[in-house]
Amino acid sequence: MSPSGAISSADIAGPLEQSYRDRSAAFRAASDSTRLTRTHWHIAIANGLGWGFDGMDGVIFALATPLVIKDFGVTLPEYRSGLQIALLVGILGMYVWPWLADRYGRRTLLAVNIALFSLLMPIAALTTTFAAFVAVRCAIHFALNGEWSLGSMLVAETWPAHMRGRVIGINRGTWCFGAALAGIITTFIIAEWGWRIACVVPAIVALLAIYVRIGLPESPYWVRLQDRKRRIREAQASGRPLLSADQAWLDKAVKIPMSQLFLPDMLGGTAAATFIACCSTIIYGTVGGWMPLYLAQERHWSTATYGTFYIWWGLVGFLGLLAAGLIADRYGRKPAFYVMLIEGAVFLTLWVFAESDIELWIYGLLWSIGFLGFWAPAMILTAEIYPTRIRGVGNGFSWAVAWLVGFVLWPFVTIGIQQSTGSFAKAFLIVPVAMLLMGAGIWLFAPEHKGKELDAIAV
Repeated sequence: MSPSGAISSADIAGPLEQSYRDRSAAFRAASDSTRLTRTHWHIAIANGLGWGFDGMDGVIFALATPLVIKDFGVTLPEYRSGLQIALLVGILGMYVWPWLADRYGRRTLLAVNIALFSLLMPIAALTTTFAAFVAVRCAIHFALNGEWSLGSMLVAETWPAHMRGRVIGINRGTWCFGAALAGIITTFIIAEWGWRIACVVPAIVALLAIYVRIGLPESPYWVRLQDRKRRIREAQASGRPLLSADQAWLDKAVKIPMSQLFLPDMLGGTAAATFIACCSTIIYGTVGGWMPLYLAQERHWSTATYGTFYIWWGLVGFLGLLAAGLIADRYGRKPAFYVMLIEGAVFLTLWVFAESDIELWIYGLLWSIGFLGFWAPAMILTAEIYPTRIRGVGNGFSWAVAWLVGFVLWPFVTIGIQQSTGSFAKAFLIVPVAMLLMGAGIWLFAPEHKGKELDAIAV
């Protein structure tokens, strides 16, 4: 009931929601926002595993970069161009998967997504030309990019509001374990048998899709949205007046989903989410994809050495995501950004100027805390800022634009600086500046949603 005692649309359990409640104990548990249940933990574990294996698959390719370049006999600019083609195709996946999730639900799409990117990895191992390798990576990126939005949306729409920050942060942090696992694979498999064998390992991850599809409930928010659509259609067909809340919702929802992102009440949120997403990809894209090549060619580390470094880099980086999620729930999303961005900027600068291997290890592990940690509030904000009717489209739009800016266009800057100076060091120094500018933008423009229910943020 509303505070005035009138019945609101949110108080009405439609037939689809009632059907889910009658036949699924997991759905009933996920609908309870007052306590944690086994189902909530089940959802978080499934999403965390998806993020972890996303990290493993993506980082395997980054760590194999020096070997792939040598294997196919391409130059660095040629490899960059091939990678950018794959990333460009990946933008389509960044938008398509969450768009489909708005239409067909979160759970099924998440299972299909995990199975697809896992089964595509071994195909890359069979390629004999660089063109074929790029084509397979296009398909892999199209699939991988769905995880960015699908998992965080399902968690955001089921976990209690006062714990939403930490669980999304921890889930995003499992990417670090995937990166560490990729380091183990690099150290003990790629260094010994080559990069192709390593690409076969992720195929077993496809089994996770069965776990996701069977065990997880559908998002209660998404189910209620379908009931609201049905209720409005029936009222319109019979000539009955709509509830005032339904009429206000319809005035927005009748527009093309993409155009809803730019309505007066959503424009500021869309701009803030897209700004944060773009900064995130520029920061990560400058260092994340090229660090193995930098360590191999300029610091003369062996494959096994930088593979071992990645193991610890990922594990230590998880501490940043864990801390950021806790800060986001206790003190707010903005403080979590500030702490992580400042920490990362300071130690990344020291790392670039490090002279010894010991300094590279110490500063490298320390900057991973802030460099990876700020992704927790970034994923929290983009998951919660859009209303349910366009949560998938909004996430898809923000991260697709960010993918284009940070991973497709920005590498021209990174590689251009490397080619003109003969080193990645100058390009890497852009990152601390970008992190501080991101913090300033968040201070000025980003909203604060600590502890708020999703329908209190946007409807």
